[in-house]
Amino acid sequence: MINTKDILETINMIDNENLDIRTITMGISLLSCADSDAKRAAEKVYDKITRSAEGLVAAGERIERTYGIPIINKRISVTPVSMLAAASGGDPTVYARTMDRAAKELGVNFIGGYSALVHKGFSAGDRELIASIPEALSETEFVCSSVNIGSTKSGINMDAVALMGEAVVRTARLTADRSCIGAAKLVVFMNAPEDNPFMAGAFHGPGEPDLVLNVGVSGPGVVRAAVAKHPDADLSVIADVIKKTAFKITRMGQLVGTVASDMLGVPFGIVDLSLAPTPAVGDSVAHILEEMGLETCGVPGTTAALALLNDAVKKGGVMASSHVGGLSGAFIPVSEDAGMIDAARDGTLTVEKLEAMTAVCSVGLDMIIIPGDTTAETVSAIIADEAAIGMVNSKTTAVRVIPAIGKNVGDELEFGGLLGSGPVMKLNDAKSSARFVRRGGRIPAPLQSLKN
Repeated sequence: MINTKDILETINMIDNENLDIRTITMGISLLSCADSDAKRAAEKVYDKITRSAEGLVAAGERIERTYGIPIINKRISVTPVSMLAAASGGDPTVYARTMDRAAKELGVNFIGGYSALVHKGFSAGDRELIASIPEALSETEFVCSSVNIGSTKSGINMDAVALMGEAVVRTARLTADRSCIGAAKLVVFMNAPEDNPFMAGAFHGPGEPDLVLNVGVSGPGVVRAAVAKHPDADLSVIADVIKKTAFKITRMGQLVGTVASDMLGVPFGIVDLSLAPTPAVGDSVAHILEEMGLETCGVPGTTAALALLNDAVKKGGVMASSHVGGLSGAFIPVSEDAGMIDAARDGTLTVEKLEAMTAVCSVGLDMIIIPGDTTAETVSAIIADEAAIGMVNSKTTAVRVIPAIGKNVGDELEFGGLLGSGPVMKLNDAKSSARFVRRGGRIPAPLQSLKN
């Protein structure tokens, strides 16, 4: 039976509390496009992407009109391109340019999958793709890139970590005239999921079907508003309030995914029930934590409050969808979260505190702006630290840091849109990590990986 109160509550969430579907992302397998000739393969890629996703944007817009639910992004993820590069050889950037051309033709916001999976070592095409990432991201507008450098089962590939530190710095330098935007489209993963709908880390995993539709929900403003209605409640009550709210948010994602799947004739994959913030006032994960009683995000107690939030979101959301996947938790991307931006500006929120917070949330050190003279070895060491947290805790972690070329601590970098803006944050890099990073090899998998 339809409950009028629930309908009115959802309308209020959309109108006043920034509730939206952050993304519907179509995953497309490109394995059938492999060819020994890169140009032929690239044309097959273009044809398959444009044919498979030709109705994606129109379907999203139709759902918005029919149900009144904002769908902020329509996106595409594809098979890790290094697999195609392995078959064709040559310069992998031909695939990046092809992906960008297809994204422009379809009108989607981003296309992800300029990626490689190197958690246990390099296969054919992997090194070539990693080396090409800076050029690929500097020459394209919509392409996003990710590399998985480790897993709990395999350990951490430190040779890949060293290469990715160099790739991040070079990508920032090549796009310095555009606020270093290339680095904001590059993610380094530990335990990367194959069905993540969120950029910049989305790729279509080898274990996925030929086509699939995944949905990413949002709603930190809704959760903050729900917590605000209980100013004197204890934390057990707050956890229950968040669970119930997450259930409602995720049910909306399930509805959108089901309808979009039927419209497009594409299997419905998962709902990623992550709380994805924006720079808009009232749509901040940091503000949820502050509503719980923290004066500012980053003070002592922040990690505990975030752990409560993340756990409650998962418990509530998993009951609302047949298939939950992706990242599913509370995101803490600094430049994309109004509360995080303010806390970073006043110095309360530090990179070290953010690293501690990543042990209990999704996904990692995300959209953090660092000094432009940061060395590649320091970036690699940051990646290694974050990967270690993911490895030992059997969770997905990631690093998306932006070296702000020509800027120092306290300066600001502006991206615009959902990527937001933020201050250049101080790093604890007075002493070098270079010798550690240059050792290479693999950090072995932890004992808890032996579960069979």
